[in-house]
Amino acid sequence: MIKFLIEKEFKQILRNKFIPRLIVGWPIMMMLIMPWAANQEIKNINLSVVDNDHSTYSERLIQKVVSSGYFNLTDVSSSNNKALESIESGNADIILEIQPDFEKNLIKEGYANVMISANAVNGTKGGVGSSYLASILGDYANEIRSEWIQTSGENTIPVITIAPQYKFNPYLDYKIFMIPALMVMMMTMFAGFLPALNIVGEKEAGTIEQMNVTPVSKFTFILAKLIPYWVIGFIVLTVCFILAASVYGLFPAGSLLTIYLFTSIYILVVSGLGLVISNYSNTMQQAMFVMFFFMIVLILMSGLFTPINSMPDWAQKITVINPLKYFIQVMRMVYLKGSSFLDLTTQMFALIGFALFFNIWAIISYRKTN
Repeated sequence: MIKFLIEKEFKQILRNKFIPRLIVGWPIMMMLIMPWAANQEIKNINLSVVDNDHSTYSERLIQKVVSSGYFNLTDVSSSNNKALESIESGNADIILEIQPDFEKNLIKEGYANVMISANAVNGTKGGVGSSYLASILGDYANEIRSEWIQTSGENTIPVITIAPQYKFNPYLDYKIFMIPALMVMMMTMFAGFLPALNIVGEKEAGTIEQMNVTPVSKFTFILAKLIPYWVIGFIVLTVCFILAASVYGLFPAGSLLTIYLFTSIYILVVSGLGLVISNYSNTMQQAMFVMFFFMIVLILMSGLFTPINSMPDWAQKITVINPLKYFIQVMRMVYLKGSSFLDLTTQMFALIGFALFFNIWAIISYRKTN
């Protein structure tokens, strides 16, 4: 019996010309566009410089800041008030003011002052941009100190050399961090929305009544609904793997089998949630809006865009019941760190629990009337 039900589901999916195109086209579009567009690296910061010294050292400092690649020098103002006008008009994000006698104080006294003023309307851009600028100033000070030591031939000034080593993402490429999470988001949208619209679509078409008068059990009916979207989820994930490898050169550091194992469980989670919503909805519009509400909450509180550790304590407690959070952790740990199955037991038990909960709820909530 279940064989014919699964065949019916696949025929319904393939009969709709839009869905097969969406299954292939949407992952391609998302993988080619989103890693570049949804990039939270702060670059192209507009910089206004107030050089009150006009010395060799101040010119060298300005060149070092501009050559870092993070800042665009928009103007060199004659005073701080002029630079503030650039901030107010939106032409500048940060002001670097070099004090008078910058070179003289640096040579004679060993230190000199500069002032950083940031537009904090966009707190992230202002804070991170100021941190970038402070780091560049620190590197500049170390360069000057090293030159003086070599020139004087003395080693009386201690210098600490820091050699950073970035594990799992050595070039700090934000796309590498985003791509595994985007794969999860796409599978969530496919495996969640399509089942949510399935049963309620049959309700609107009137075909659900034909199923209700058959001797098919509720368990068999729900299982037949889940399997096609389970297959679709694997197709979407495989397309994403191919694009990540061919376009971005990103290969999983861990085992693909581990990812597929967790994927098989996670698809059951979101498909079960979609079927629960479909059981309680009377129209496709109602099911779509309810599913959209849950998807927005799950995605925003999953750690996809913002770290969960940066959330308030109450929000971190809520993420415990967010299945999307656990699968994003799995994808990033396997893809970037090469974590094995034994490192992911917490995520495994959590996803199994969610899968059982939502699918049992879907079976119970489906009302089969004769």
